[in-house]
Amino acid sequence: MTTEPQREAFYGRADTQHLAPLWARLKGLVPAVPAPVGVAHRWAYGEVRPYVMESARHISAREAERRVLILENPGLKGSSQITNSLYAGLQLLMPGELAPAHRHTQSALRLVIEGRGAYTAVDGEKTLMQPGDFVITPSWTWHHHGHEAEGGEGTPMIWLDGLDIPMVAFFNSTFREDHASEEAALVRPAGDALARYGSGLLPVGFHQGSLNSPVFNYPYGRTREALHALTRAGAPDAHAGHWMRYVNPVDGGWAMPTLATMIRLLPGGFATRPYRGSDSAVFIVVEGRGELRVGGQVLALTPHDVVAVPGWMFHTLHADDDLVLFSYSDRVAQEKLGFFREQRG
Repeated sequence: MTTEPQREAFYGRADTQHLAPLWARLKGLVPAVPAPVGVAHRWAYGEVRPYVMESARHISAREAERRVLILENPGLKGSSQITNSLYAGLQLLMPGELAPAHRHTQSALRLVIEGRGAYTAVDGEKTLMQPGDFVITPSWTWHHHGHEAEGGEGTPMIWLDGLDIPMVAFFNSTFREDHASEEAALVRPAGDALARYGSGLLPVGFHQGSLNSPVFNYPYGRTREALHALTRAGAPDAHAGHWMRYVNPVDGGWAMPTLATMIRLLPGGFATRPYRGSDSAVFIVVEGRGELRVGGQVLALTPHDVVAVPGWMFHTLHADDDLVLFSYSDRVAQEKLGFFREQRG
């Protein structure tokens, strides 16, 4: 066997041919368990909202194209990422404003935080957005946002944007296109998708032409009613509470192909047992108060707070009163690739 200096000299010569020894890097490339990427962090809505509102004084929605403040993980500074695989931002639309039409290969979700009077138009259909609604913008579909309510009829509209930007960037498959007009054409009446696909019915002869759910607005009123109905049917799961996923009504799969969207209810006074999954996740408080305990931190949960939890970090949830949490993660992509794991403590 050669000496260590001889090995190092060999590595140096190999490097001139752009070669590297796997045996020197194997444990780093294929670790026994994943190391969390980024840190667990909470954006307190009461603290960040003033910045979101102030942004309207500095730039219009039309000039900005999308007036959004990015929620950037402190452990991933400069990356525009909330986790290693996910993007999040808070978007503001004021009464009378329009965010012009475009499309891109990234899939996007909207979780409406507050306000009234704004709409989003997706693939030819407009839907009015209400607090708590979950709205899908599928990959490569024309979409724009508008706020038609003037004066006292409408209020500033804030929603959370969640996208798979880091995943698409990893595959170098990012494409975008601006529409020739500020507003894409509307070809279906409002409510058409929900009526056609979201009522336990499907048009005869329908064939799924997309990886996304054909329903693109899941109204919170329906979701909230379903969650509270679960409390009458049995005890919550010890590790998750009453935990539900948004589904594609055509095949029962996830509503989106890359972002796993979920919502849960934890009854007041309930605390989960430790849980972790290999997916990185973002939690948004829809209503209620409590705590999320992760990595030695105790993060308060108040209405509209946003929390990032890196993959493979044990966490528990504690509800002071009835707590509703929307979340999205990269779980659906991991499941399709056979990567996903979870562990219950």
